[in-house]
Amino acid sequence: MATLSVANIFNLSKASLVKFGALDWIAAAVADAIANSESVGNRICGLYYLESYCLQLKSGRVRGDIEPIVSQEKAGIVRVDAKFGFAQPAFQRGIVLAREAALENGICSLAIGGAHTCTSLGYFTEQITKSNLIGLGFTNASPIVAAPGGKSRIIGTNPIAFSVPDGKGNTAIHFDQSTTAVALGKITMAKAAGEKIPFGWALDKNGEPTTDPEAALEGSLVSSGGYKGWGFGLMAEVLAAGLAGGLASQFVQPLKAKDGEPHNLGQYYILIDPQNATALENLLNDLETAVSRDQGTRLPGQGKVAEEFVVVPDDLLLLLEKLTGMEWKD
Repeated sequence: MATLSVANIFNLSKASLVKFGALDWIAAAVADAIANSESVGNRICGLYYLESYCLQLKSGRVRGDIEPIVSQEKAGIVRVDAKFGFAQPAFQRGIVLAREAALENGICSLAIGGAHTCTSLGYFTEQITKSNLIGLGFTNASPIVAAPGGKSRIIGTNPIAFSVPDGKGNTAIHFDQSTTAVALGKITMAKAAGEKIPFGWALDKNGEPTTDPEAALEGSLVSSGGYKGWGFGLMAEVLAAGLAGGLASQFVQPLKAKDGEPHNLGQYYILIDPQNATALENLLNDLETAVSRDQGTRLPGQGKVAEEFVVVPDDLLLLLEKLTGMEWKD
C-alpha cells in the first residue's frame, strides 16, 4: 500500500482516460469525480471503477469523444442527451443552464438521458449546493432488486442523493444512498475479498436469504426497509428512466462488462432555490443543536472533510501503472 495525493489520483485517472480515447475535458470531468470519491473514502466509486471506464472506452460501450446536447424545453426543465457518453461531462454541460433557471424560477429539473453510470450520485447534488441551491438526485442501474416477496430482478439499486446548503458556502445535510440494504459494490468487494456478507443484504436465486456474496450476485438484493425502500426505488426508476429518458433497469446490461450495449441510463435532478429562507436557516440550526445533544450523533454529511492524501492498495497501484503506462509518483 502507498499514500497518494488526491491531486495525483486525478492526474493519473485523467491520463488513463485520455489514453483510452476520452477527450481532455471529458477525461478531466470523470477524473474529478474519481478523485473526489477517493478523498471522502467512497472507494466503490473511485479508482475501483477506473479500469471499467477505460475498457469500455476501448470497446466503444461508452463514448469519450462526444459532445452532450443541452436543451431547455420549458423555463424550469433542462434536458441533456449524453449521447451514450459519460454522465459527468453531461452534467457539467447541463448544470450551467439549470442553475440559472433555478435561481430565476425558484426550481428547475435537470434530466440527463442516454448516459453512462454516474457512479457517485451525491457528487452531483453536492455540486448543486455550491450555488446555494438544494439538490435532489435520482438514478437507476442494472437490475438486481426483486419486488418484496419475489425473486425476479426488476430494478437496480437506484440511488437517491440529497444535499442542502448552509447558506455559508458549505453543505449542511448530505446523503447519497442506494434504495437497497447495501450498495452492489459492497457485495462484489466482499466476493473479491473472500468474505461473507450479513444476513438481510441479499437473497439467492431461489429467493432465500444468503451470506454468500456469489449467491447474492446470482440472486437479488433486498430493498432497504422492505416495501418502503422498494417504493423509493420505483420512484427513482420513474424519474430516471421515465422522465430523463434512460433505459428501464430491467433492460440495462451489467455495468462493468467491458463490452456490450451502452448503459443508456438516466439521472434526474431537482434544483431548489431556498431564496435565503430564514425558516430554513433556523431549522438547520435547530436540527444541528438537537442532534448534537447525544454524543456520537450528527446530521448526514456533517463534519465530512475531504482528505488531501489517501492510502491506495497495491492492486490498485499496479492497475494505475498498467492503465497509464507510467509509474505513480507523488
